[in-house]
Amino acid sequence: MTTALPTPAAARVTALPAAGLRATARIVARADAHGTTRLPVLDGGGPFALRRIQPHAGQARVCVVGAMSAPLGGDRLGIEATAEAGASLRVTAAAATVALPGRTAEQATYDVRLTVGDGAVLEWLPEPLISAEGSDLRMTTTVELAPTARLVLREEQVLGRSGERTGALRSRLTVRRAGRTLLDQETAYGPSAPGWDTSAVLDGNRAVGQLLLVTPEYEQQPAEVRLLGGAVGDGAGQGVLAPLAGPAALVTAVAPDGLRLRRLLDEALAG
Repeated sequence: MTTALPTPAAARVTALPAAGLRATARIVARADAHGTTRLPVLDGGGPFALRRIQPHAGQARVCVVGAMSAPLGGDRLGIEATAEAGASLRVTAAAATVALPGRTAEQATYDVRLTVGDGAVLEWLPEPLISAEGSDLRMTTTVELAPTARLVLREEQVLGRSGERTGALRSRLTVRRAGRTLLDQETAYGPSAPGWDTSAVLDGNRAVGQLLLVTPEYEQQPAEVRLLGGAVGDGAGQGVLAPLAGPAALVTAVAPDGLRLRRLLDEALAG
């Protein structure tokens, strides 16, 4: 007599439909009566495994661990994170996210939705997104901020792995504070984006990133414009920190590679 065994998780993953994977991970951070932030919702999905890590000074911390290769062509992926009123949440990642070609030529999507309540703090600090040759990804990040919310958001994109050309990457970042638009920008790189590698855009650099800082203190004392990095052509990359029309500052930087890009953004964050 033969007994049928349950199908292993890995086998179920390989049996995904050709249209791609659909998955959304969810995080909710909530402050308790003592000011410590708890995580009543920590729900991973698809390639996103969510891990609690050591909290610090009442702040809840979560690390996103990749459970499989993604996003691939045709995937529809998302992460939703909410820091409720008075909560403090820091989200990091264990490794870079690599956009890869899939079994279908259909574009992949990766949607991040962040909500930060009154008096809450969200530090969104993932590792870089790498656009591998042959991939096609549309990424959107949408942020809703309460009037007294604080945000630190880092985005880094590396165009192609070592020695390869970039895939197609379109990215949009939209930030609203108290229902009003604070920032709305879209970028596009790769074969279908004319002029992306010219001197007017990346000028041969292969890593681009930004750091968005939102804090009510900027209403009284806006950030001052500051240049980052070395001289043009020295290989260190360049960046600029500039105030926005609101209590926020935006750092935009380009560099030859992800390591030098991170140094520029860390320099800006260190103040």
